[in-house]
Amino acid sequence: MSGREAVRGRVLVVEDEPYVRASLGELLVSRAYDVRLEDSAESALRWIARAPVDVVLSDLRLAGADGLALVRRVRAIDAELPVVILTGHGTISSAVACIRAGATDYLLKPADPDVLEVCLDRALQTRALRREVAHLRDAGDQGEGGAPIGTSALWRGVVQRVHAAAATDATVLLTGESGTGKEVLARLLHRKSPRAARAFVGVNCSAVPLDMWESEFFGHRRGAFTGATADRDGRFLLAHQGTLFMDEIGTMPLAAQAKILRAIESGEFDRLGDERSTRVDVRLVAATNSDLEAEVAASRFRQDLYFRLNVLRIAVPPLRERPEDIPPLAEHFVRRIAARLGRQAPQIARTVLADLQSYAWPGNVRELRNVLERALILSPEDTLSSLDLPPVEGSGRSVPGPVDESDLSLRIRLSAVEREILLEALRRSNGVRKEAARLLGIDPRNLPYYLRKHGIDPAALDG
Repeated sequence: MSGREAVRGRVLVVEDEPYVRASLGELLVSRAYDVRLEDSAESALRWIARAPVDVVLSDLRLAGADGLALVRRVRAIDAELPVVILTGHGTISSAVACIRAGATDYLLKPADPDVLEVCLDRALQTRALRREVAHLRDAGDQGEGGAPIGTSALWRGVVQRVHAAAATDATVLLTGESGTGKEVLARLLHRKSPRAARAFVGVNCSAVPLDMWESEFFGHRRGAFTGATADRDGRFLLAHQGTLFMDEIGTMPLAAQAKILRAIESGEFDRLGDERSTRVDVRLVAATNSDLEAEVAASRFRQDLYFRLNVLRIAVPPLRERPEDIPPLAEHFVRRIAARLGRQAPQIARTVLADLQSYAWPGNVRELRNVLERALILSPEDTLSSLDLPPVEGSGRSVPGPVDESDLSLRIRLSAVEREILLEALRRSNGVRKEAARLLGIDPRNLPYYLRKHGIDPAALDG
């Protein structure tokens, strides 16, 4: 999305002197601002009502309503929209009146171009910060924001690729099963990128209702549709000059994909109720736990969008393929969970660590954290022993029947039990995969992995 010079912000200039208005417009355009010129407070307010604006730069003395009246009316429409007053007749009393009315800044004509630029950038940064704070307040704490934890060669390789990708501005596609830590890696990529000082905006595509897609990602103006009682900034605008993380992008409805593709390719989108397009500079990171190639083949995902997303692809391994990372992850989660529960972190017994490392973890790191949280809640002891771990549905932790001394391979025994459990779930569900996944307590999208792993064809089962 960085093929053109990034627009720094949309500035509405309000000046009734034609020469001054044109000069300001030329100056700001030369410094990469998107500029709209108006000659009165009334025409400026009409423009604000129908098009996106990031900051207003207004003369104090205007024909009709003056700059002070404009500040007050803008504050009534959008209290977060900054207004900078520019005047050739500055007095202390007028400056105080403007600031009290809500003006962001007050400059004297002729304003030094560099000073004006700093003033506008400060106003734009304040507006972006307010948007981010509002987004975080609405979204809450959605994900793990800490550093990736793991020492295995697989995990170190993934982290190295994320660091390499962070130095570029290319789109990144993170693939892997649910719960493997894709959001943690996306946040790391953002923190190590040149955009680290700007917003990281995350959204789970599977959680967005079909009828809210356009508003969620592109925003809307007040009155654009029934129920739109206030202006709303979409996720693309919130992420301007930062990073937009689209998790579970494979669940995106086909109807929305063309508009998302346009926003990614051109940096432009149409906000509901606006009369012109909005331009943004956003670095996109997408994640999926589904097979996008298969979705393309099934005509459920646009091929052109897939090619646009699949620029830098990083495969995130499941937890079962890096068991050496389980002890440091477990210790990290135990410390965090214990602190939240207001207690000292218990020691983890070696037998517990062995149990954790022998389990297949279909829910990956997320399931590990949940199991440990449940264990800490149920056990007040100073040591987390094997008895404190509750049974996990579908885990195959209990090995039925006597164990032959000649066959004590843990991996072979667990694999055999896992296969029997899969077969039983398929029998009980009459081969219906979604129901089988529910019985197993796993995500339906992860079931094909287990079927391939054990060479099971559910269509070949009787009943």
